[in-house]
Amino acid sequence: MGEPPAWMAEAARRWLEDAGATVEGGPDRAFNALPLSGVRVSLAERGRAVCSLRVPAHLTVSSFSFPPPDAEGNWHTGAIAAATDDVCAAAIMSVEGIIKVSVHYDISYFAPAKLHEEVEMDGRVVEHKGRLTAVTVEIRKKESGELVAIGRQWMTASRPRGSKI
Repeated sequence: MGEPPAWMAEAARRWLEDAGATVEGGPDRAFNALPLSGVRVSLAERGRAVCSLRVPAHLTVSSFSFPPPDAEGNWHTGAIAAATDDVCAAAIMSVEGIIKVSVHYDISYFAPAKLHEEVEMDGRVVEHKGRLTAVTVEIRKKESGELVAIGRQWMTASRPRGSKI
């Protein structure tokens, strides 16, 4: 696989930034915009996407039910998983120019991140096998470097290259 065109890394950066843009009340807001609310992309290059965000209130455990089961305001594990999936997709986009879909997804959680705590997500393409691409994402607390979660995915194109369907 040769060197990907520079536009692919820029497209990955724009995709992450657009997904994290706040759109108040927009009916066409994409599902992936929710876990990336307020994301800041610090790096998008060949096979890598790095971004950070402050954990917003609407993504904490206490915001998902009433009465809140967790008054401590931990970042919801489902929101972490969704953000991890998006960062994996962006890392792949930076080398392949397309968004792929997950065929195998594994995530391990190590420490909670709290409301308003800043985290950094570092996604990297680690392997290609045919149409499959392996990606990992490490999520760390920005201030301490403490590991919050590691996500590992195998992703593939949703249809064969050149397909018009």
